[in-house]
Amino acid sequence: MYKRIFLIVMDSVGCGTAPLSHLYGDDGANTISHIASSCNGIKLPTLESFGYGNLTEIKGVSPISHPKAYYAKADELSTGKDTMTGHFEMMGVHTTQPFKTFTDTGFPKELIDLLEEKTGHKVIGNVAASGTEILKELGEEHIKTGAMIVYTSADSVLQIAAHETYFGLEELYRCCAIARELCLDEKYKVGRIIARPFVGETKDDFKRTPNRHDYALSPAHPTTLDALKEAKYDVISIGKINDIFNTCGITEAHKTVSNHHGMEVLNEVAKKDFTGLCFLNLVDFDALYGHRRDALGYKQCLEEFDQDLATFLNFVQEDDLVMITADHGNDPTWTGTDHTREYVPFLIYNPNLKGGNLGIRKSFADLGQTIAENFNVKKQRIGTSFLEELK
Repeated sequence: MYKRIFLIVMDSVGCGTAPLSHLYGDDGANTISHIASSCNGIKLPTLESFGYGNLTEIKGVSPISHPKAYYAKADELSTGKDTMTGHFEMMGVHTTQPFKTFTDTGFPKELIDLLEEKTGHKVIGNVAASGTEILKELGEEHIKTGAMIVYTSADSVLQIAAHETYFGLEELYRCCAIARELCLDEKYKVGRIIARPFVGETKDDFKRTPNRHDYALSPAHPTTLDALKEAKYDVISIGKINDIFNTCGITEAHKTVSNHHGMEVLNEVAKKDFTGLCFLNLVDFDALYGHRRDALGYKQCLEEFDQDLATFLNFVQEDDLVMITADHGNDPTWTGTDHTREYVPFLIYNPNLKGGNLGIRKSFADLGQTIAENFNVKKQRIGTSFLEELK
């Protein structure tokens, strides 16, 4: 048994067109390959040593015959291509009805009317937008009128931005809780309501604060995280994992402000003596670069992660297992600003493993089943453990 498992999610770093990609308009998408080719190559020596270049063509990352890690690519069993669906599947939940998105139309008038009535605040915005750009556009109007800035994205989210001083943080949280209740209705069932507080006086200095709070739907049934917690193992969340799972199955949570900060927190956790799972999401790939179709920024962020990963490996012990994956794709060279349905990478590392090819996995849930088998806790209904394949 491995004493500690570290599961790192490179949010949105897909690795190529999957069998059902065409159903989502994503036939031909390949996040990592297209980033590398559009930027004249990428340098990822640590991931290359793990066998990353064996999964798909990545300019600058070569396939190797003797990788330090086991590598595979995994197809998604669930319907959808969003954050919650991907993460939930990793831990054993098969989502057959995708969460609703309102990217193209904004939220229905009847929902906005209800939100205004229940909160007592008018709504402005109601469009798909960048969180920083909409503050520049509507932040001053919000301060003058007290109207809430409501917006969405390519994800299944309803976001409310409000000023911490003029509107108040607790009032923002109250309004988001009301929005969560309203969006339990099947007509509006979005995965997350997100409070987006900000400060500043003019459009030139508005800045979002770390007091973001997510109001997510809980998984449809108990997950591998719940099984670990019930068995008294540690389940340590870093980044937005705690929000994605609506705190279910989490024993300790750490917020982060960037990918690099997330890796620094990971290093600190790795210095501690614990038994169980440490689960990290690195959201910058998706939020800052994928949705904004910034291939160069995405490349630089990946290269920074590769360096941070090399540092983290110094803290990995002989009875640790490191898993690296993604939750969906977000090809910055693709049309629109939505996620892309793709294979995701599995990179599985321990200093004593010889490495090799684990093939094409049928579900992200293979990760959760492997974790469950390792700690001898209840397995889920989907997924196949690869623990016995590690040598």
